[in-house]
Amino acid sequence: MVMATEKILVVGACGQIGVELTLQLRKMYGGSAVIASDLREEHPMLKGTGPYISMDIMNKETFHVLVLRYNITQVYLLAAILSATGEKNPHLAWTLNMGSLLNVLEVAREEKLHKVYWPSSIAVFGPNSPKQDTPQHTIMEPTTVYGVSKLAGERWCEYFNHRFGVDVRSLRYPGLISYKSAPGGGTTDYAIEIYHEALATQKYECFLSEKTYLPMMYMPDAIRSTIELMEADASRISVRSSYNLGGMSFSPKEIGASIQKHIPSFELSYNPDFRQQIADSWPSSIDDGAAREDWGWKPAYDLDRMTEDMLKNLAAEVD
Repeated sequence: MVMATEKILVVGACGQIGVELTLQLRKMYGGSAVIASDLREEHPMLKGTGPYISMDIMNKETFHVLVLRYNITQVYLLAAILSATGEKNPHLAWTLNMGSLLNVLEVAREEKLHKVYWPSSIAVFGPNSPKQDTPQHTIMEPTTVYGVSKLAGERWCEYFNHRFGVDVRSLRYPGLISYKSAPGGGTTDYAIEIYHEALATQKYECFLSEKTYLPMMYMPDAIRSTIELMEADASRISVRSSYNLGGMSFSPKEIGASIQKHIPSFELSYNPDFRQQIADSWPSSIDDGAAREDWGWKPAYDLDRMTEDMLKNLAAEVD
């Protein structure tokens, strides 16, 4: 356990990343040092592990009071409306994704918080970005409101760092896969659903085409990368917009083949929907050289290792 005087607030703690990140931070800092907050009811996995506060991050005054009352020194802002969900209500997605970030950055500036974490996404890239090994710095012309809001957010983070000295750090997450939490309305969610259906029905109809390659990451790597970035000395952080983060890249056909090594009867079919167009605008693979060089990032999971772990843990839940 880390012995420190840090008091950490996780906003959006009941989401896909938030639950597991909160639990890991509580292991490191102690349960009472990490306050979980969300709009919704407390997630069952968080109950009994530390304090929970229901809060609307869009209310800046409420957030500011909470920071002062609990002597918060670090904020992890995970509240967001994701890609596929955002396309159904673009104005709401923009309002929440931007408003929440600006509220946190303003309070961080005013109260001189030690650190802020805010996740970006591969959605910041667009159809004119290089598809293979997409560089850290390249053409970024996102075609979804989620991507537009993340790109704008990156610029705000960099601005608040350069203009006001706010120590804000960010990662461009690829698609995230976890057995502990449900899909959150993203275009890469097929890679979570497919494991559930493989065990439940031995078949899955994918909403992306079989050769759609996308960057992906297993949740343990995503949690570890987030904490490694936040624990790194500030002198090692050269990117103040958001770091490219790489894990693995695969297609629906390849993940199906990986599952069939364990469940030979598994059948995979394809029926692309509106999410195909979103996926087609994103990279196929990511160059994360800056993260590797600056703070030593290195993923631990490949596709087959992830598949084995996903199926084992999901099967255990059923039993």
